Amino acid sequence: MRQFLIVGLALTLSVILSESRSAETPVTGKTFELSLTRGSRLTVAARINGHSVDSLLDSAAEMTLLDQSLANKLKLDQGQSVAGQGSGKSSFEARLVGGVTLEALGLTLRNQTVAIADLSDVGQRLLGHKIDAILGRELFDAARLWIDIEGHVISVAPADREPRGVRFDLVTEHGVETVPVRVESGDQVRATFDLGNGSGVLIGSALADRMHLLSDGRKVDIKRGGGLGGETARQVITLHSIEIAGRRFNDVSATIDAQPSASDVNVGVDLLRHFRITTDFAHHSVWLEPLD
Repeated sequence: MRQFLIVGLALTLSVILSESRSAETPVTGKTFELSLTRGSRLTVAARINGHSVDSLLDSAAEMTLLDQSLANKLKLDQGQSVAGQGSGKSSFEARLVGGVTLEALGLTLRNQTVAIADLSDVGQRLLGHKIDAILGRELFDAARLWIDIEGHVISVAPADREPRGVRFDLVTEHGVETVPVRVESGDQVRATFDLGNGSGVLIGSALADRMHLLSDGRKVDIKRGGGLGGETARQVITLHSIEIAGRRFNDVSATIDAQPSASDVNVGVDLLRHFRITTDFAHHSVWLEPLD
């Protein structure tokens, strides 16, 4: 059985997909609602094979993930079985299904491969209700996107204009895109750019060991969390500071991510909501414009 990894809610495959990431001509200049749910999760309206759904948006998911109940409605009953490891305590089963059409933000992406899994547990724990779909990076690969989390809007941005804000190179690590950050007084490290992370800053256990974050006398708490794969207990500390795009955040709660595939840092909605964001995954770029 083929295996793949999940980062937070994100899906990162260890295989290379043959499907094209290109999209039909998008509707530029039109803004779409970006909802912020309980637990700081982002949702957008989408259509899967013509069926309307409210979907979680996840920039760190390499492919879209559909709930088994939605797949049943759409008669997506074939596909290769795979084993997944999420941010929770255990692995889970999923199926890869091709030939799916995704529509969102004025984009139409045909012949996509999606993963089918039971999302009922993670939906109930994170949102208090079921999740139909988690839209992955197909949208980010297909077009330049402008995102204003605090303004609750998202749109396809014109590719021929220089966006506002500070530009950073996106560097791919473990199948996800990363940006530079600085934790406390340490050297600059790479952080997963994760709009699917509504749980706050995550610190990989390797970085925590290098910086002695669990042994320097600061308070270490335990809390339960985790996405796909079930709930698990994690260590929580307070960072003196973390800096991104020249913006310094002080006294930031951070959860230790013990997964072997974890990046040094994972920054999600809690920090990224302080910027207007323009992403251009196709050209490995992101612009962050501080709100104040």
